[in-house]
Amino acid sequence: MIVFLETLGCSRNQVDSEIMLGKLVAAGHQRTDEPGKAEVIIVNTCGFISTASEEAVDVILDMARFKENGVCQKLIATGCLAQRYKDDAGLLASLPEVDAFLGTAACEQIVDVVEGGESTALVFFPDPNQRKFQDLTIDRELLSKGFAYIKVSEGCNRHCTYCIIPQLRGLQRSRPVDDICAEALSLVEKGVKEIILTAENTTDYGQDLAEPVGLDLVLSSLAKRIAARDKDVWIRFLYTHPGTLGAKIMQVIQSHDNLCAYYDVPIQHAASTTLKRMGRPYTRENLFDLFKMIREVSPGASLRTTLIVGFPGETREEFEILKDFIEQVRFDHLGVFTYSDSDDLKSHGFKDHVPKQIAEERHDILMAAQAKISEQVNERHVGKIYPVLVEENPEEGVYIGRTQFQAPEVDGMTFIYARGLEIGTIVHVRITDAFEYDIAGEMA
Repeated sequence: MIVFLETLGCSRNQVDSEIMLGKLVAAGHQRTDEPGKAEVIIVNTCGFISTASEEAVDVILDMARFKENGVCQKLIATGCLAQRYKDDAGLLASLPEVDAFLGTAACEQIVDVVEGGESTALVFFPDPNQRKFQDLTIDRELLSKGFAYIKVSEGCNRHCTYCIIPQLRGLQRSRPVDDICAEALSLVEKGVKEIILTAENTTDYGQDLAEPVGLDLVLSSLAKRIAARDKDVWIRFLYTHPGTLGAKIMQVIQSHDNLCAYYDVPIQHAASTTLKRMGRPYTRENLFDLFKMIREVSPGASLRTTLIVGFPGETREEFEILKDFIEQVRFDHLGVFTYSDSDDLKSHGFKDHVPKQIAEERHDILMAAQAKISEQVNERHVGKIYPVLVEENPEEGVYIGRTQFQAPEVDGMTFIYARGLEIGTIVHVRITDAFEYDIAGEMA
């Protein structure tokens, strides 16, 4: 069968998609990047917030047209949307175009479902807590060039009041360090130049193991083993938690050149009262201390965060505390979301929900403030030379890549004015121009 897979949502979802595609290719099926040529179409959905759920439904319906106008014989919906609404008969009934629904722990069933000849819709929702880690004897089919994500753990043990992830992905289960390193080395052998560690909270890694260890052990082991194979490969980690990002990790990063001094720390808010309602176990003062420590240990480190505005009960004063915080810390990269409500969230029952219009205004205010900060931060790079991972060649004489202080898909890009570069290689670029979110330069 010829298979097309559309991935929505986060990096963890991308890894799941690559695992499923790897199983299908190993079973003799063929992958295509064109849905019009596919006999089977899979949509790996996100259901984290309402807009993501709406997008997932729209994409499913869009792909369904290939059952009428193309060669598609089977449409499969997998991932978080299916898992979140698995007990909602109305939603499943409203998508009769879908031939099978698979939950977040159903990667193992993908080959059977694709090859099955059932005439009625199938549903597979194994317990996420029982999900096994991927079989490393079957290669993933990578959906990105030059870089690859590795999940260091599955699930989450935290209880943020706005988050549904523990119900969708189960409790935290950390992979063995040797397992992570083995996968990373196999990816390096295939030419991957950047390994990106991901999880619900990467710095919570190892707390659930029989003999608890920390992410610092994973990072130091990876850095040494990969450097022995290819010293030019970068290692980055995302989705840290302020409560478990500590000095040990920072010291390990400073000790290895191939570890990116890039700190992705989703704080969600900075007003201590809002953080308490969110179920986040830290205060504004804790955050100031954390970012001060990062900059003392690693003065050149890049800081990224994500925020939620319009959380139930957020007052004007709390919002101003948040705005003042980002102006003081001056993050290199920052994303803002408006609160997404749903009746299966604990925060749904909180008092004083913020009107949508006010939440959107607060979103725009923060993004405008960050745009000014970002451009000023980028101007500091002008005249400096950085290694850049080349990823695209959109037009003659122009390439697009990333430095170590730019993560894929969420941060700005580096435009390179050059010719004859090879995609997936690292080159040295002198920065000549700075913009709100991007920078540009020429070969050094």
